[in-house]
Amino acid sequence: MADQRRQISGTVLRAPVASGSKSERVAVILRTKTGEQHILRRAGGNAFRDQVLEGLVGKTVTGTGLLTGQTFIMDKWAVEDAK
Repeated sequence: MADQRRQISGTVLRAPVASGSKSERVAVILRTKTGEQHILRRAGGNAFRDQVLEGLVGKTVTGTGLLTGQTFIMDKWAVEDAK
């Protein structure tokens, strides 16, 4: 699948990824309402530990960026108001 620019909405969570591999870790992910999960990165941010993304955990966001495989690299986002 080719890399593509997209807008994706979902809840930011911490979850285990890459189970059983050398890359196994707990990562910040974006889970959509349909259950899709994408490892979340921020353009220009650290791939393994990004305090900005850590601050989004538990929030619902709509992000714009590049979807490459299972990773969504956001370059801008908006946090939805809590209801």
